[in-house]
Amino acid sequence: MTTKIIGTGSAVPDRVVTNDDLAKVVDTSDEWIQSRTGIRERRIADAQSGTTDLAIKAAKAALEDSGVSADELDIIVLATSSPDRCFPSGACEVQAAIGAHRAIAFDLSAACSGFVYGFHTISAFFKAGIYKTGLIIGADTLSKLIDWKDRGTCVLFGDGAGAAVVRSQDNGMLYMTMGADGTRGSALDCVSRTTGNFLTGQEPETGYMTMDGQEVFRFAVKTVPEAILEVLSESGTDLSEIKYFILHQANYRIFESIAKRLKVPMEKFPTNLERYGNTSGASIPLLLDELNKAGKLQQGDKLVLAGFGAGLTWGATLMEW
Repeated sequence: MTTKIIGTGSAVPDRVVTNDDLAKVVDTSDEWIQSRTGIRERRIADAQSGTTDLAIKAAKAALEDSGVSADELDIIVLATSSPDRCFPSGACEVQAAIGAHRAIAFDLSAACSGFVYGFHTISAFFKAGIYKTGLIIGADTLSKLIDWKDRGTCVLFGDGAGAAVVRSQDNGMLYMTMGADGTRGSALDCVSRTTGNFLTGQEPETGYMTMDGQEVFRFAVKTVPEAILEVLSESGTDLSEIKYFILHQANYRIFESIAKRLKVPMEKFPTNLERYGNTSGASIPLLLDELNKAGKLQQGDKLVLAGFGAGLTWGATLMEW
């Protein structure tokens, strides 16, 4: 048995922040941002909404799309690197909100690779015969981790959530690969609460996201094509058989470089980063939901999902819709 996506959903904050809006608070411009990233605008959460709120909305939409009731779920995995709380996990909050009382629930931290990691994790439970129906969510509100004075990062990221209901069936995921290289972790970093107590004489501090953009770019354009070719080779699938390559939405230049290396036309790389920016763990399921709701995915279509991000981590999945 393997893993089949049977429903998708997504949610984004109402507030749209354009490049021109950012130009009012940091030294940048619409032309500077678009020419380097392809991003025109992004969604930013307000004080009344957060990662869990978006995750719950995406989860409910995915359940509705799938026709599966919450009490049928055996497992919920929330991929996020920006949870609202240290504990309880966001996945447990989603479980309570949607009424999935039978499901186990936990968060998974693999940053922008999170949804792919979550997909593979649930697939392992399915293959072992432990569970049959699951919910994978990718949700992040990276706006709360950004230094809004750092134009190298603040122009890139947005908030959002995407979800997929999956079921153990005899068709669906065809092959998968994952990887991590912790020696390069400093390329994309965000410090959590520091150690501060009566012994240190200091109050805990929190940090902001930092990124070595060139290092992440080099990593992505080399590692992602290798991961894609691996899943195709191991499954005996030709590049020409793939309808879409649904990649983590980080930078349009990365897509162009990957397409060039694979010798695949850009038409096979759908994007939505121009409207949402980099939504980290949410980007792949958010795009997948848009393609699904637009009727662009047909039964039997072969797709490749590929994520890459902090860790440094990466993963790719070859699947049949």
